[in-house]
Amino acid sequence: MTVPDVMPRRQDRTRSEEEGRRFLREQRVAYVATTTEEGWPYVIPLTYVYEGGDRLWFHTGDRTGQGRGLFRSCVRRDPRVCLAVGEIGDLHPGRPYACNSALVYASVVCFGIVTLVEDEAKKAWFFDRLIEKHGPPGGVEFERPGYPIIDRITLYELAIERLTHKRSLGLRH
Repeated sequence: MTVPDVMPRRQDRTRSEEEGRRFLREQRVAYVATTTEEGWPYVIPLTYVYEGGDRLWFHTGDRTGQGRGLFRSCVRRDPRVCLAVGEIGDLHPGRPYACNSALVYASVVCFGIVTLVEDEAKKAWFFDRLIEKHGPPGGVEFERPGYPIIDRITLYELAIERLTHKRSLGLRH
């Protein structure tokens, strides 16, 4: 499977892969796109863990414990995904018209192949990192340790094959 050879249209806003990886580590929610069996695009917001390199992890839950869910069935059929993170900053009003305005923004888009991770130790590692990332500084004290319903989550590992990053500084570039 060949990864799309996509480059941002605005090359003047393209940033280095290293900057993109740093931005990816800082963000909190990724939008992950796949396709349904009928060919419809399906995008879902997910929390994730990225610590550098070419691997990123995210999860979905299954309250029934039966391994169902649209996202899971989509990537089992076709493991190719596109993942995006982004942030919007201030609007820089343009003159004399609104269409001369510009937004400050940054985004990273990744293409890659997803695999399902069954290893419970890796799932526990993922949740430990997720709690560190999203919890308060200094950590969280839980009444009981562990993850007793860890078998009800699906952990996905994304092998990043292509990463692009762009940033606009608005009218101040």
